[in-house]
Amino acid sequence: MVDEKKPPLLFKKTMKTTYIKDIQDRQAVADLFLVKSMSVAETKAGKPYLNLTLMDRSGDIVGRVWEGAERLQAQCPPGALVEISGQSQSFRGQLQLNINTIKRRDEAQVEMSAFVPASPFDPEEMAAELVGLVRSVGDDHIRRLLLKFFNNDEFMAGFKRAVAAKGMHHAYLGGLLEHTLGVARLAAAVAPLYPELDRDLLLAGAMLHDIGKMKEFDFSSFPADYSDQGRLMGHMVLGVEMIEEKIGRTKDFPPELAVRLKHMILSHHGRYEFGSPTLPMVSEAFVLNFIDDMDAKLNTIAGVRAKMEETPGYQWSPYQRSLERFLFVKGHSEAGPAAAVPEEQDNQSAQAPPRLF
Repeated sequence: MVDEKKPPLLFKKTMKTTYIKDIQDRQAVADLFLVKSMSVAETKAGKPYLNLTLMDRSGDIVGRVWEGAERLQAQCPPGALVEISGQSQSFRGQLQLNINTIKRRDEAQVEMSAFVPASPFDPEEMAAELVGLVRSVGDDHIRRLLLKFFNNDEFMAGFKRAVAAKGMHHAYLGGLLEHTLGVARLAAAVAPLYPELDRDLLLAGAMLHDIGKMKEFDFSSFPADYSDQGRLMGHMVLGVEMIEEKIGRTKDFPPELAVRLKHMILSHHGRYEFGSPTLPMVSEAFVLNFIDDMDAKLNTIAGVRAKMEETPGYQWSPYQRSLERFLFVKGHSEAGPAAAVPEEQDNQSAQAPPRLF
């Protein structure tokens, strides 16, 4: 039960010390966790209790509140940050927490990257590099359009935290920025190799191809989930709407250029069965499809590698459903910063073949 007379603990950003991966059997636990799921169940005697899944960036754990379930239910909806105290116990081979006290806390008191997987790269540095690429665009119309997105403080505050997917690739805080920058870097590297490509248009497509994910997902709580419009419309259509709105406020933007840019957004998944309303039909759209796929797949492979044993040399991964194959990868101790590993698969298009981006 919660002691209502007990003064609240003031957690600063550095004060989370207990991570799920380190919890041992019969250990006293008192720390902050994120509620991944919550339901009310009943014991065999018919007494209600709270059945929780708690998470932090290291994993998740089952937690149960045996006393005061109905009263405490409002304290711990999915996405809530909670302070708990209790003890771990192994039950049928699975470690769980028997929770004595639970209290909702303000997310502003902590750094959320302690509770959900986050990009291993500094968001401010990634954002600065992305804006630098925007400023390298020679076409005045395209540059001004891009700056309406990436030179807007309110937009960028959300963009730095957004996930690129619920599962699959870059499915962590800062993942959308990391993926967008990765695709933009590839666009800048490829364009000089093929003089027939319009570098500025390719960069614009790279930077805006997933912009609709800012509306496809609901970031009001963590973990992020699909918004209603995200499920009903998808990020490509939402992205085109966002671009159209900005183009409407960009003086004298050439209509033909707008059509080519929107075509790139709508075709960047490359195939109808992967959700694209149309197929790539201009050179820049083909290149965007390829480099988007490349960045997504390499991030997925990095996530698989991060799960492998810390042993030198190559080793076989378990079968990867999203890639439809086994992978032969190095142990992650030999790699650089490891990608965060998503725990669930993106089921937005359950009937379609696996698609990473």
